[in-house]
Amino acid sequence: MNGAPKNKQAGPLPFLSSKLSVLRKHPYFADLEPEAFDQLCRYAKHVTLKRGATILSKGDPGNSLVAVISGTVKISISSPDGRNAILNLIEAGEIFGEIALLDGRSRTADATANTNCELFIIDRREFIPFVRSQPALAMKFIELLCARLRCTSDQVEQIILQNLPGRLASALLRLTEKHKLAPQGRTIAITQQEISEMVGMTRESINKQLRAWAVRDWVRLEHGAIVVLQPEPLRALIEAGSGGEGE
Repeated sequence: MNGAPKNKQAGPLPFLSSKLSVLRKHPYFADLEPEAFDQLCRYAKHVTLKRGATILSKGDPGNSLVAVISGTVKISISSPDGRNAILNLIEAGEIFGEIALLDGRSRTADATANTNCELFIIDRREFIPFVRSQPALAMKFIELLCARLRCTSDQVEQIILQNLPGRLASALLRLTEKHKLAPQGRTIAITQQEISEMVGMTRESINKQLRAWAVRDWVRLEHGAIVVLQPEPLRALIEAGSGGEGE
């Protein structure tokens, strides 16, 4: 954490109780006994950050686990010449930083507040002994790591094997299904620049493709957001694995 303010209280304050419920709802913590969950909450430090603030940098020591209470966190990497690639967008109710936390090595990517954010930070010195005392939780984190690996494999496959329409369709459906948005309102709060950095294409190519789909009422373009209106044609593009611009 680079310069982030921290709550110095040893345990959770009453005003944080509703925010801690976000941790309680997380599938990896939902089955903890009440006493164990209370212990975990005592380790959580409350942090608020403004949009654009650096949370973690690639190469930083892996000394904490981060849970997002509100807002969105961008996980990305950059090249020496200034190109960026977005690996993931972490939203409220999700956690990140587990890879470096568990193996004790350096961070593999940057984490930036994509919006104003509220976070809980749990220090590795407290979390690792806690996990060792909770075997079921350790298994949950193995599941989490496997899910992350599968997601990474899917992204690599899309970039290598799929054309632009397939890659863009895959990214849009992954973002809608990830958050289980209602079929009638699949709104993704993402800019075209951000999604271009997700799929490895220029913003101009992304804009051209999205406009073609908007004409067909597959998507609707809004300021800072994309609404998926018809997921079925997008799934068909992914399954076909081919098709030119505007298909």
